[in-house]
Amino acid sequence: MTPITNLDLTGFTEREADVWTDEHGLVLSLHFFGLVPDLPATLDDLDDLRRGLTRLTAEAGAGLIEAVPGEVDALPAVRQLIKVRKSSGHGQVFLGSWTVPRATCSTVLKIQAAEQQMTGLREAVIADRVGPADYFRPHPYAPDLPRALPYHVADHEEWDAQFPDHPLTLVRAALRRITPTVTLHEQFKALPPFGTPPVPPAPPAAPAPPAAPPAPASRRWFRRDR
Repeated sequence: MTPITNLDLTGFTEREADVWTDEHGLVLSLHFFGLVPDLPATLDDLDDLRRGLTRLTAEAGAGLIEAVPGEVDALPAVRQLIKVRKSSGHGQVFLGSWTVPRATCSTVLKIQAAEQQMTGLREAVIADRVGPADYFRPHPYAPDLPRALPYHVADHEEWDAQFPDHPLTLVRAALRRITPTVTLHEQFKALPPFGTPPVPPAPPAAPAPPAAPPAPASRRWFRRDR
């Protein structure tokens, strides 16, 4: 179970708990993590957040296309678009997600799609149009860090309209449509925000005072049992 209580799943079919697919090959999944979020910086520290996400994504063998702050049901969140090589065969998988962090937990909405038979067409067409000198770029968030996958202009949103069936286009469009429909549980929304210092544990209770010794038996003068 996740704190996401509602979202528009038009066109999607449930495959298992919290996982849906559609006819275009999109896979939508919902996740909850009951741990302090492992984001590398707070959402207010955007430069460090983006740089840290770029580094972590590269260390995982993937490439960060973009990281954009925003809101999900009025809570601060970060949207990421990531590309990763397919585990078998040619092509890439494109993943888009919203991470909604709170102080001690987080929820994630993820949508992904993989290239199918025709791979690399978008990249080849755009590289031919802009030329090799303008195609590959230093990563805007961390130009000095090593990358597992190249950063290039073919992943920019401005090209989506010309490649409406490309998985990156489909992921972006699905996130754009679904995000405004997401509703979060009120208890999750009431949690302290991400970056809030943890509440220190309460000090141990003081030991109870020792019990008073029992009072001596009364020696009443009128007892006649002796």
